[in-house]
This record gives sequence, structure tokens and C-alpha cells, in this order.
Amino acid sequence: MPFLIGPVLTAGTLTRRPQPTLPADGGLRLRPWRAGDAPAVYEVFQDPVMHQWHARAADSEEEVAGWIRDWHRAWEEEREAHWAVVDAGSGALLGRVALREMRLDDGTAEVAYWTVPEARGRGVATRATTALTRWALDEVGFHRLELLHAVRNEASCRVAVGTGFALEGTKRDAALQPDGRHDMHLHARVRGD
Repeated sequence: MPFLIGPVLTAGTLTRRPQPTLPADGGLRLRPWRAGDAPAVYEVFQDPVMHQWHARAADSEEEVAGWIRDWHRAWEEEREAHWAVVDAGSGALLGRVALREMRLDDGTAEVAYWTVPEARGRGVATRATTALTRWALDEVGFHRLELLHAVRNEASCRVAVGTGFALEGTKRDAALQPDGRHDMHLHARVRGD
């Protein structure tokens, strides 16, 4: 049975070229993950704040190296796109931004981010998310980006609002975290916002 509408983005839209490095304001750069990033990511995932808001933990640097390989494979398969957020001068890891749950046919994806403890409260997640959003909507041609966070995660809510993601509602009991179920705020941006 034929579809009555064509895809927003065609297969190969992302993988026609290597995953790009993206500039961000304030001396930040979004670059593809490298195998050598595993020790730094492992260290971040030992932080209790990460355990509070993420369902995943890291038991070893080898495990994290596997995540990085998975992130590269996800790019090649156009399922997800993950970037290391680094200081453009020193190269120090400051965080991560990602497009998850990508649906090229609909032109939709979910934005995710985290920052290392030393980068929190400095606008790193906001600047990185702004750069990623600009690239996804304006350069690639995604139509809608969603951003979900636990209602109690006020810092994440500030990032969502600060990057122009409108609050669309609350998804009740939508995420299972280590301490139980959480209501999630749903924010979104569409091309042209």
C-alpha cells in the first residue's frame, strides 16, 4: 500500500557525510565521541546527581567504551546522534548533547543532555542545546524536537525554557528512575519557532 505523504527527511540525510563538529557560543564545541573519552564519561557517571536523573550507571571504562561504539553505530544507522560537549580551547569534556528517538520520516527527534559537575550552572547545557537545535532544525531539516525531563529536575527545566522549548504538558508516571516513577515535562520546538 503506498504512503500518501513522503518522508520529511530521507534515509541517508545524516550519513551522506561524517558526523559534523558544531560550534557553540561561549567557547564550546560539539564533536563526535572518541574512544579516548571513555575514562572521562565513566567518571561523570560516578556522580550521585547523574544517578538521580538517569536510569543508567557505568560499572567500568570498558562498558563506557561500548556506549561510545554504540553511539557511533547509532549515527551510521540514523537512529541517534550523540556529541561530546568540549571546551573549544582546552578540549576538556564538559557534557553531552544528543538527538535520540530520531524518526526521519516524521522529521522528529528527542533532545537529551548532561554536564560534568564542574560545568553545571555555567550555561553549558543551554549553549550546547541551542547549537544542536539550530543545526537539527535549520541545517538538517528536522521539523519537531522534543525534550523530556523529570518534573522535579528544575535545572533541566531551566535549560529547556532557556533554549526556546515550549512546555506542552506533563506526562504522568512516564519515566521509571531508580527512586520510582516520575512525571515528565514535555517541551518542544518546531521549525520556525
